[in-house]
Amino acid sequence: MTIPISPLTHFDAQGQAHMVDVGAKPATHRTAIATGRIEMQPATLALIASGTAKKGDVLGVARIAGIMAAKKTSELIPLCHPLALTRVAVEFELLEVENAVQCTATVETVGPTGVEMEALTAVQVALLTVYDMCKAADKRMVMTGMRVLEKHGGKSGSFVA
Repeated sequence: MTIPISPLTHFDAQGQAHMVDVGAKPATHRTAIATGRIEMQPATLALIASGTAKKGDVLGVARIAGIMAAKKTSELIPLCHPLALTRVAVEFELLEVENAVQCTATVETVGPTGVEMEALTAVQVALLTVYDMCKAADKRMVMTGMRVLEKHGGKSGSFVA
């Protein structure tokens, strides 16, 4: 019995998981932008905004955590390639009406494969860090809306959500 070829690139003809061979692909400039948010109680958002959280500068620490996470993506996601990232930017926006912090990560490289996973990992870990630093004040925080907003470069071209 033959298994039909999957459109999912991380499976071979026998249905076995494998790391995609990108050795023959040309190095091109690649960018990905991902986003997500963490919703919280108004008092928790006020703590973050004022910089008076017990553990210190929540967004500053979360920014560094997101950058570090992007660089470690291939160690966390089994079939991701290790990449030489040329830029990682992690930004936050305080959304007072929604009682949330929005995180956006932009990741770039020049290489044979995209950086969507690195951007998503940066967002996730940055928001987990916000949770960790504020959980003593608010255990009901919820992370939501993680997604790729844009990707550019490579054979498949651009994607804009």
